[in-house]
Amino acid sequence: MTLTVRQKIFVCMGLLVFIIGGVHAVTKQAYMESLFDQYRKEEIRTAYLNAPPGEQIEHLKTYVSGKMRKFELGNWFFFIATGLFASLWISGVLTIPLRKLVAAIERVAQGDLHVNVPVKSKDEYGKVIRTFNDMTLRLREAEDARRRLVADVAHELRTPLSIMQLKLENAQQAGQSVPPEMLLRLHDEVIRLGLLVEDLHVLSLAEAGRLALDCKPLDLSARLEQIVDDMNVEAEENGLEMRFSSNTRPVTVMADARRMTQVFINLLTNAVRYTSEGGKVSVVIEDQVWDQNALYVCVSVIDSGIGIPADELAHLFDRFYRVEKARSRHTGGTGLGLSIAHHLVRAHGGFIRVVSEPGQGTTFSVFLPVHT
Repeated sequence: MTLTVRQKIFVCMGLLVFIIGGVHAVTKQAYMESLFDQYRKEEIRTAYLNAPPGEQIEHLKTYVSGKMRKFELGNWFFFIATGLFASLWISGVLTIPLRKLVAAIERVAQGDLHVNVPVKSKDEYGKVIRTFNDMTLRLREAEDARRRLVADVAHELRTPLSIMQLKLENAQQAGQSVPPEMLLRLHDEVIRLGLLVEDLHVLSLAEAGRLALDCKPLDLSARLEQIVDDMNVEAEENGLEMRFSSNTRPVTVMADARRMTQVFINLLTNAVRYTSEGGKVSVVIEDQVWDQNALYVCVSVIDSGIGIPADELAHLFDRFYRVEKARSRHTGGTGLGLSIAHHLVRAHGGFIRVVSEPGQGTTFSVFLPVHT
């Protein structure tokens, strides 16, 4: 049984009162017995023995009362001091986890995020410490993500800028007119930079919950059929078979048509990119799928590609994350597509799930709420 901090204080103070009360009763009894022994030795004389019984009782009463006053006064001082000291000690013991937590919070305030407070109890202090440790872990992850983001953005911007700078410097040193082929190459790099900046802008707005959506009734089945038809040209160039199937038509959702098109183009582009020649890419839509007592439209993008290792799945939707570390930026993209798709779907009140096996293919399932 796990006691709360309040229950621990109650138990400790109850034990303290019980111990002090018991010690007081025992010492009082012992002192009373010593008083009678002392009275018998010191006060019982001829005058006392010859006195009437009433005077003997009054004499004994006066003697005992006087002695007991001094005893009670001293006893009270002793037990008050003992009680205060014990209360101070108990409060000190019970607040040790809190003092450790305060020290850890001060370290975090100074910028040290590598703080971990040991959890030695299951009471409120233990819960607070576990929450604090989880918080510092999230802060470390956020700080690492921020640093990676800065490094990745710098890398993605530096490469096209370096190409443009080199081309312009060569043309300047040669002193010749710029050929159209060079202008086309420079224009391609400018387009790449523009797309990167636009993706980062959309992603930042979506993460901050400030992305404006023009949600209207959308026939998702018809829109997906059109997207698959457009992407089929690229699939055929890569020797792939792309199919679309729906269990019912139309399938209407409240969504921003432009943003949802961006989501599925990103998913299909990845499917085509990482599926070998002769493979298949399928898009399947289901109009009524229950998940946690809510009704969704589910769109699954299924490929027979290279698959994704299990330890990579948790990071798929991170910015600039690439499953293949050695993959070049030209063949693998910037690593923003899945992160953008994830946040756009969340902005619509839905979510994305992924199931994959290395060598067996990958399935991305987009769940969008059904508005009745």
